[in-house]
Amino acid sequence: MTHPNAHDIKVLNGLIESALDSADGYREAAEQTEDPNYRTLFETRSAERRQVVDDLANAVRGLGGDPESHGSILAKAHRAFLDMKHALLRNDDSLVGSIDSGEGFIAEKFERALQDAGISATTRETIRRAYAAVKRGHDEMHALKHSLEGQRDASNPLYPT
Repeated sequence: MTHPNAHDIKVLNGLIESALDSADGYREAAEQTEDPNYRTLFETRSAERRQVVDDLANAVRGLGGDPESHGSILAKAHRAFLDMKHALLRNDDSLVGSIDSGEGFIAEKFERALQDAGISATTRETIRRAYAAVKRGHDEMHALKHSLEGQRDASNPLYPT
């Protein structure tokens, strides 16, 4: 017999997996950066993602399901690649750019979940609240990435003054 909330649980668990990936990515970024301000920012974002995971996991339990407890294999491989890239480049620009890219992927996943006609109104509201936190983080990383790009361009001797 199929669980009556199976679709909602599946969607929420997919989002939990992505939020875990994000939390782990921020944690690893905090470990890799030498800038204390970035470290604090990344640690804060990791904690925020853990809160998103907790909120979504509570919703899964409320629906009678078992929440996902691990991130994706693909994200682990991506973080290993980023570790190598950061070790070679040793700059926070590449780290922030990689985070921005990953956060864009996660934000899109939440947006697709919100458009899913098969989820209940309660689950949609849970996802909407979680998405607000994800979107804030993504927007901040996106702005930081562009700010760093602007600083790098402005320090170029060919940059018009």
